[in-house]
Amino acid sequence: MESNADKKMSLNKFLLLCILVLLSACQSSSKQQPLRTEAFVDLNRFAGDWYVIANIPTFIEVDAYNAIESYAKPVDGKMATTFTFNKGGFDGEKKTYKPIGFVRENSGNAVWGMQFIWPIKAEYRIIYVDDDYTVTIVGRTKRDYVWIMARQPFIADADYQQLLRIIKEEDYDLSQLRLVPQQAASQ
Repeated sequence: MESNADKKMSLNKFLLLCILVLLSACQSSSKQQPLRTEAFVDLNRFAGDWYVIANIPTFIEVDAYNAIESYAKPVDGKMATTFTFNKGGFDGEKKTYKPIGFVRENSGNAVWGMQFIWPIKAEYRIIYVDDDYTVTIVGRTKRDYVWIMARQPFIADADYQQLLRIIKEEDYDLSQLRLVPQQAASQ
């Protein structure tokens, strides 16, 4: 059970993350080419659970295991989101965050403002989703964070290598990418 001091520390870390994301959004990214996005994302098909296979993590994700991002079906251009993971190991403390995704108009549903705390909306760009909506890549124009996600906790190495090629083509530093440990649901 978390003490009040632990809860306050978690809230302070979360607020610091939000401030850092806001400040980074204010910086110019004129040296980089625009980050591509999918022309159209069917939000109803995108809804559901996505296992985080690999990422360039935010500070709250650095020691995440069993990370899953879940999106509810869209309502009025908003995607209710639940992000869960175990901190520090498969049996670590379960962490849950519930940001809201605000889908930007005229973006083909591929650009969102992800809001963890009002009024800050961090950029969230769906740069790839396969035809079957089984794998996706989400990134940011600054190339500071990226997430490879799939409907299953594991993907074939050939598929993973193809997703890495897409990320590299978008000028991400692959040396910062980290595999997220996933455990099969039956274990």
